[in-house]
Amino acid sequence: MSKYDALWKYVSESGKNSFKLTYAEIENAAGIPIDHSFLTYKKELIEYGYKVGKISMKEQTVEFIKEQ
Repeated sequence: MSKYDALWKYVSESGKNSFKLTYAEIENAAGIPIDHSFLTYKKELIEYGYKVGKISMKEQTVEFIKEQ
């Protein structure tokens, strides 16, 4: 079980082809603060049919893209 499972489930249940979440929205969905480990864990999202796209430090957003 991953510490980001709640977030991955939230992303996969969105049903959207692509969308962005702010860091605050990610923390709310995950139930934990986002940290550098997110970069390691993001590969788990592929199991849910999505991948992490652009991560913007300036805008504090992360793009999620549905795998085709």
